[in-house]
Amino acid sequence: MTWTLPEPMLTAPVAGPDLPPGWAAEPKWDGYRAQLARCTDGRVLLYSRQGTDMTAVFPEIVDAALAQLRGDTGLDGELVVWEGERLAFERLQQRLARRRGAAALAAARSWPAHLVVFDVLRLEGADLTPWPYARRRTALETLFADTPLTALFTLCPSTTAPTARDWLTWTSASLEGPCFKRLSEPYRPGTRAWAK
Repeated sequence: MTWTLPEPMLTAPVAGPDLPPGWAAEPKWDGYRAQLARCTDGRVLLYSRQGTDMTAVFPEIVDAALAQLRGDTGLDGELVVWEGERLAFERLQQRLARRRGAAALAAARSWPAHLVVFDVLRLEGADLTPWPYARRRTALETLFADTPLTALFTLCPSTTAPTARDWLTWTSASLEGPCFKRLSEPYRPGTRAWAK
């Protein structure tokens, strides 16, 4: 695979929770930002927002990618761990302390991570980053419908309706409110063009 994961597109804070026209909203999760690549040579790569290799830390995500994703595919999302009906960020932190081998496998059994996928960057060799968000979102929904991807992958909700404001009330589940993405915008690595 000659393609590499791009630098993540980031968010910038905005004053209010109202969804602007021409934008979509997604919930902002309390987890670790992660990009995943399923390579043509059979490898799976999982990297943090800062570029840290987390592949060995989350073997269950690697196994799910090998079983469910086609080669030369790249996803962008958030790693989360659920504890009952809330996200357990502290469990995710504990997972990082058990970085390799038997300790990572035991941690995966005790506190499995899930990848909440909110973007598709590459699909079977095609670079989707120049596509507008709305087109990438359609491709992502099609990927989940056609594959179909199942646990440990979850499709992040997305809406263009004003109901995104309701996500502010989900703090008991450890969501951080809405994230806004312009429907017409391509994936611009390293920029803070999304809003939160």
